[in-house]
Amino acid sequence: MSLAFSPPFTPPDRLVPTLRQDGYAVLSPQGVADWLGTPLAQLEALHDDWSHLPPDDYLKDGGRYRTRRHACFTVDGATLEQAPHRAHWQPVEYNALHGGMQRWFAPMEAATVAQPAWQQLMRSLGEVASGVRGAQRWYVEAHQFRIDTADGIGRPTPEGAHRDGVDLVAVALVGRHNIKGGETRVFEASGRRGERFTLTEPWTLLLLDDARVIHESTPIQPLIEGEAGWRDTLVVTCRSGGFQGD
Repeated sequence: MSLAFSPPFTPPDRLVPTLRQDGYAVLSPQGVADWLGTPLAQLEALHDDWSHLPPDDYLKDGGRYRTRRHACFTVDGATLEQAPHRAHWQPVEYNALHGGMQRWFAPMEAATVAQPAWQQLMRSLGEVASGVRGAQRWYVEAHQFRIDTADGIGRPTPEGAHRDGVDLVAVALVGRHNIKGGETRVFEASGRRGERFTLTEPWTLLLLDDARVIHESTPIQPLIEGEAGWRDTLVVTCRSGGFQGD
């Protein structure tokens, strides 16, 4: 069995400086709560939504292991607005497997995006993006993912190690059950340095400067054969200038 490495946690007050220095940072669950000024229980209350995600019908590898929802927002300082539902689109140079496709995923539940904890998370991610790139309006896409092991293996990043073509990427582990694998790997986009660690605690948050680092997560398998296993994540991207595909 492979050894699981713990993430190198960053204190919340060092989040932006660490992103500027290293290109990535990881907040512990308590660090996320302190950073947001929101009790962890309010974030955990969002988790039930992940049990009702519809299938991702666009997987080109033929898999049936991913369910998801999608929503778009703009963040401009303290102003958060939900954008009209739209297709998710990435260029081929950033996603060789699914790039160039207009993928219409089911919208996120209205009750989820209305939660104060959700809205505070979106505003705070916009604030971090402004801290790294300068104050401006951010075009934000949020993706709820469940990767399961019903067919024996699930792939969190079937496209492999990649960048997303945005400014800031945030990956929150919302939960994991009866799985092994799912190791996070972060590499310099123009260098040799890399890190590997496993997100195990709900609401651990990885933030990435997408221009500087490449990331991936390794496949998951059931820890106990014959029993359901899954990995739930929330992926949020912040992009300047507009949504991809505009």
